[in-house]
Amino acid sequence: MTHRTTFTLDQATARRLKRLAARWRISQAEVVRRSVEQAEKSAAPKKPDPAAMLRELFASGGGLDLKKGNAYIAEVYEGRKHGRGE
Repeated sequence: MTHRTTFTLDQATARRLKRLAARWRISQAEVVRRSVEQAEKSAAPKKPDPAAMLRELFASGGGLDLKKGNAYIAEVYEGRKHGRGE
């Protein structure tokens, strides 16, 4: 199913849209679809890595010991492996 949408573009954006459509040899609507898809992918939140966050916290100081922090992270990993039966 397609949806017709009307929107207003400034002249510079309209020219860029037409240039991209000509360069890519696709319709202006396809340029918009691809651009929206790409924008959504690049704006998707990245899943945080808890171990990396802890390492960063330990490395930054703030009263935390880097060596103890790395040992703690290793202990957690080992505990998780045993919990999964690895």
